[in-house]
Amino acid sequence: MLIHPQFNPVALQLGPLAIRWYALSYIVAFALFIWLGRRRIKQGNTVFTKEMLDDLLTYGVLGVILGGRIGYILFYNLGEYLAHPLNMLKVWEGGMSFHGGFLGVLFAMWLFAKRRGLRFWQVMDFVAPLVPTGLASGRIGNFINGELLGRVTSPGNFWAMGFPQAAEADRALAAQNPQYAEWLLQYGSLPRHPSQLYQFALEGIALFAIVWLFSKKKRPEGQVAMVFLGGYGLFRFIAEYARQPDAQLGLLTGGMSMGQWLSLPMLMLGIIGFVYFGKRNRTA
Repeated sequence: MLIHPQFNPVALQLGPLAIRWYALSYIVAFALFIWLGRRRIKQGNTVFTKEMLDDLLTYGVLGVILGGRIGYILFYNLGEYLAHPLNMLKVWEGGMSFHGGFLGVLFAMWLFAKRRGLRFWQVMDFVAPLVPTGLASGRIGNFINGELLGRVTSPGNFWAMGFPQAAEADRALAAQNPQYAEWLLQYGSLPRHPSQLYQFALEGIALFAIVWLFSKKKRPEGQVAMVFLGGYGLFRFIAEYARQPDAQLGLLTGGMSMGQWLSLPMLMLGIIGFVYFGKRNRTA
């Protein structure tokens, strides 16, 4: 069984200032957004300029951070934050939701489009191919931190990985399952799926390849955004089978996690929207 490398979460210490890998993953995500956006602008067939791209990033950053935090509070841990309201401000302790961040970005892009006199789907089609690499960067940050743990798997699987920082969660699971207790005694950690790497590969690399290649040709307005929407919904739904559900929620109705319930509408709307925009284009 593999053991998580136990990276130091602090990438660089400058006196009292500590720069964490997770913060760097966000910086890398934003840098990739700008780099890929400039490549799209150079390819032509877009009204966007470099100055507009910089402005777009500002809107996107605010949408991701505010939406991601509010989404986590509402979707995953509302009771805890209502009991301790000041904890809502402690973003350095973690707690960001992709689905909340996604809704935040949608609102931010709507504002950007309105103020720039652009169509909403025109903006979303430009943005969609620039997002997956940022998701990939974030998942690497999750892996470095050893957070968002995977579900327990057989120690005989070559991908099984022990996470020493999950000792408390491992003991809780072992107390309920004799097989887990035996594995914990034998290996010191429960063998888990490195689900952060699965999500890096699916939601990051695979989704980027699909959306980027699809966007290289002229498409009906709205379809590029729908490929991203449906693709993310599908890949996140699959990856959730290897990801440990949040302890405070567990599995919900139908044996699905909160992440799956939030991803299912994305998949369905992506398919419906793709067909709709295609038909609308043919009618036009």
